[in-house]
Amino acid sequence: MSLHVIAGAGGTGSRTALILAAAGEQVRLVSRRGLGPDHPGIELAVGDTTDSERMTELARGAASLINTTWPPYNRWPAEFPPIGAALVTAAERTGAGYVSLSNTYGYGQVDGVFTEDLPMAPIAVKGAVRARMWLDALAAHAAGRARVTEVRASAFLGRDALTSVYNMFVLPKLLAGEPVSYPGDMDVDKSWSYIGDVARTLAAVARDDRSWGRAWHAPSSRISVRDLTNRIAAAAGVPEPDFLRMTRNELAWAGAVDPIVAEMIEMYYSLEHPDVLDSTLTERTFGLSATPIDAVIAETVTAVAAV
Repeated sequence: MSLHVIAGAGGTGSRTALILAAAGEQVRLVSRRGLGPDHPGIELAVGDTTDSERMTELARGAASLINTTWPPYNRWPAEFPPIGAALVTAAERTGAGYVSLSNTYGYGQVDGVFTEDLPMAPIAVKGAVRARMWLDALAAHAAGRARVTEVRASAFLGRDALTSVYNMFVLPKLLAGEPVSYPGDMDVDKSWSYIGDVARTLAAVARDDRSWGRAWHAPSSRISVRDLTNRIAAAAGVPEPDFLRMTRNELAWAGAVDPIVAEMIEMYYSLEHPDVLDSTLTERTFGLSATPIDAVIAETVTAVAAV
């Protein structure tokens, strides 16, 4: 039995904690308010992930330090780098392997699928933030100061992803039988990462020595926004909706009164171009696979209907 420290008690962090605890591991789940699931194998701890001293104290004796903390979307440039710096420092001081949860923003715009060997080439501020955090962690690994890895996911789906772009824009209107609007092209291929699969990937890489020194893609499903929405409509027993494409200008107008929506404007390129994650290497290395999309849809519909 090993100790794994997880920073962040949101949907992904809590699911990762439960997976590790169910496997017989000891888990310390850290958040500002000491929240998390009630499980005998999970210790709930209070800590600020920007406080390297406190995180070092909490990570002593741990096999891994898993970062699932994500600040509010409109505060990434200010709040994300201090989190990454503090947790890499804690990993260096304690010897815990550092596992970071990230996304595809650091790749920039790519013609084709995202593979883990692509360089960081961000074209947006939020992408530059994520790229810098990974490159700083990788530099610590290259210098022998820490063991680091990163799990990258795409658009989130599932019970604990109700604040994702898709769930905010589409699902409430869809289930109410209203026309739905979505920024970008609703017919290009997209990858969708189920939070349960992301958590399983984090748990797997945290316990495997093959993980260190590189990034891994969470197994994900590939389907367009339109097709996904029509399948959700069928599962929910509502009519297929009328689709309204939200242009960049319309998104900007919406962002004038909503700071979170405003932050989506620079990421519009990722919404109008294919955004497809190749997880072949992860699946082959760790024996993982994406949960069937119909099962993810069923969970998502149930969760949204309960809100």
